[in-house]
Amino acid sequence: MNIKKKKDGNKLTVSINGRIDTVTAPEVDKFINENLEGVEELVLDFKNVNYVSSAGLRVLLSLHKKMSAKDGMKLTDVNDAINDVFEVTGFDEILTYDKGE
Repeated sequence: MNIKKKKDGNKLTVSINGRIDTVTAPEVDKFINENLEGVEELVLDFKNVNYVSSAGLRVLLSLHKKMSAKDGMKLTDVNDAINDVFEVTGFDEILTYDKGE
């Protein structure tokens, strides 16, 4: 897994490449939380995320709760497989995201 960040003022964009599972979810959580100081808007680029486990969903829910008191969190380029996971778990009603191509 590879994680990259881009900060533009109070907006943080994090690009994740790979799986967000039991092994990698703590790394994603730690990376993002270490970079949230002064951030009002969080964008997670899911273009290259091919799997999200329940551990990954917990990370997303935790980040959503933190960012809801601010300008929020948005996921971009969510593929069909991840979208299916969101729909089955009800996360499509919780998270703000747009589907990729």
